Amino acid sequence: MIFRFDGQTPVIGEGTYVAENATVIGNVTIGKGCYIGPGAIIRGDYGQIIIGDGTAVEEGVIIHAPPGKINTIGSHVTFGHGATIHSELIEDWVVVGMNAVTSIDARIGRWAIVGEGAIVKQGGTVEPGMVVVGAPAKPVRPVSEKDIQWWEYAKQLYVDLAAKYLTPGMLERID
Repeated sequence: MIFRFDGQTPVIGEGTYVAENATVIGNVTIGKGCYIGPGAIIRGDYGQIIIGDGTAVEEGVIIHAPPGKINTIGSHVTFGHGATIHSELIEDWVVVGMNAVTSIDARIGRWAIVGEGAIVKQGGTVEPGMVVVGAPAKPVRPVSEKDIQWWEYAKQLYVDLAAKYLTPGMLERID
């Protein structure tokens, strides 16, 4: 469901799939070829949310921006099921694992991986190319070439899935 709020209408890029029971509100811009899964909530009511191309917002993800701020999310980002994203900046190619949290004003560098259930605290920073885990999130190792190969593959799966969902007749409601 896509809602205009306080005079702001979400902008959805070409080839982006937004599930019928996802919620996109207000000052939100979503790039091309993105996947917005069932139950995802993207609230651009207090602040602005910008999501780049080819980003996967999986089922149950919540994205919000603090009052008067911008939550900028790069291209080819993956948010695992149930993640909560309240950050200031998430650069390109980032992975945020299932049920992880990026809190207010957090900054996540390019190709960083935030492990499942990790919590990047308010104002926290994850350096580019680092894997962090735990609560609070702590760096455990650099991202490997194997990580990059896997996540390039996995990210393309969601771009392809978005396109498939948009294919006429592919998704049929059965009551």
